[in-house]
Amino acid sequence: MSNTKSYFFCGIGGSGMLPLATILAEQGATVAGSDRALDQGRLGAKFEYLQARGIKLFAQDGSGLTHGGQILVASAAIEDSVPDVAKAHSLGCARMTRAELLAELFNAAPRSVAIGGTSGKSTVTGMIGWIASEVFLDPTIMNGAVMRNFANDDAPFASSRVGKGHLFVSEVDESDGSIALFRPEIAVLNNITLDHKSLEELRQLFGDFAGQAKCTIWNADDPECDALMAGKSGAISFGFASSADYQAVDLVEAPFSIGFNVIHNGNVYPVALPVPGRHNAANALAALAACAALGIDLERSTKAIGQYKGLARRFEIIGSEDDVTIIDDFGHNPDKISATLDTLKAFPGRVIAFFQPHGFGPLRVMGSELADVFAAKLDSRDRLFLCDPVYFGGTVDKSIGADSVVVRVNKADTVRAEHIALRDDCGQAILAIAKPGDRIVIMGARDDTLSVFALEILHKLQK
Repeated sequence: MSNTKSYFFCGIGGSGMLPLATILAEQGATVAGSDRALDQGRLGAKFEYLQARGIKLFAQDGSGLTHGGQILVASAAIEDSVPDVAKAHSLGCARMTRAELLAELFNAAPRSVAIGGTSGKSTVTGMIGWIASEVFLDPTIMNGAVMRNFANDDAPFASSRVGKGHLFVSEVDESDGSIALFRPEIAVLNNITLDHKSLEELRQLFGDFAGQAKCTIWNADDPECDALMAGKSGAISFGFASSADYQAVDLVEAPFSIGFNVIHNGNVYPVALPVPGRHNAANALAALAACAALGIDLERSTKAIGQYKGLARRFEIIGSEDDVTIIDDFGHNPDKISATLDTLKAFPGRVIAFFQPHGFGPLRVMGSELADVFAAKLDSRDRLFLCDPVYFGGTVDKSIGADSVVVRVNKADTVRAEHIALRDDCGQAILAIAKPGDRIVIMGARDDTLSVFALEILHKLQK
């Protein structure tokens, strides 16, 4: 697929913007962009990566927009007063959201798999993309996280891949409603749980999403998915339930891996997955079922998925020192955090959990549920630290903060929780109590510097 258009990304360093920008650049489009983090001197390596791919970067002052033929790619939430937006308007540039542009590329592909769900969609996208590449389908992949199977010294931020085959694999987002833009051949419905929207809104969005596809792969263990897909034709289920079309049995968990057997049509296929947790076994089932729907032999798929390396910030082991292990994790909603803590608590050792809320808005929507998960999954041996939510500017209601979560957790009297406003101060408190056998897990989203924070804790332990 070739592209001769000119695009300017406002916020090009974002987890959804960067891979889309690199896909367009590799297809031959002219791509440029700006980012507030670049202006603030943050995340230099990420912007060097973009520049190495021929993408020009500018200050977020409108200087990168020079003619009306450029297409401005910007979030619908960005105010018209932002210099890039104002300049684009004055030049008469067309404007698209990231999702609109991605949907345009995705819907034009001859074959397509869209992965939706509240949790696990980035992992399932990476798994399907890896299997498809291993069986020589040469897919294009759009992900919101770095896929470690495709990352190397030349491509450390490999959250996308451009192939020459007919297949486009992409995760799709329900948080802004843009999932409604996609018309997939195969839709994967991983789960439906509380996150950015109410369950009523999610049921409508995911129901419509499944209705657009020729085939829907759905989670038989998820009550919401079960209710949504009841009686639907062209649907294939996966899960631990005996009713699932693709069922996982005989699970053998280890601290950093999981093994199981897949039963399908009476046949048994062994899987050795080098990432841990029952949730990843479920993710693998979703990927295997989707690949089978693409026509990939299940035996070849199970062999390929055994080489899956995982995603950056998805239970990523940063390192260990004096038997203290640092784990970097994207957990930010109740479902994701629950899965991460379940994986940790399946094995001995104290958990020191750090959580940076991914905004003040999410705390209003699911603060109580977050607190309940921490209180249920952690115990008196563990410790929990929360800093203030991530905030990069703009107008937002800050009346409900991280302290509200801590109050509710401590009221449950299961684990000691502490709110320390500054993240660095949380780090010092964690280092002060860390001892051999501890697992320190750094959780949060929408802030790439959390990985830097996790690495800093490891380096300070080493000193």
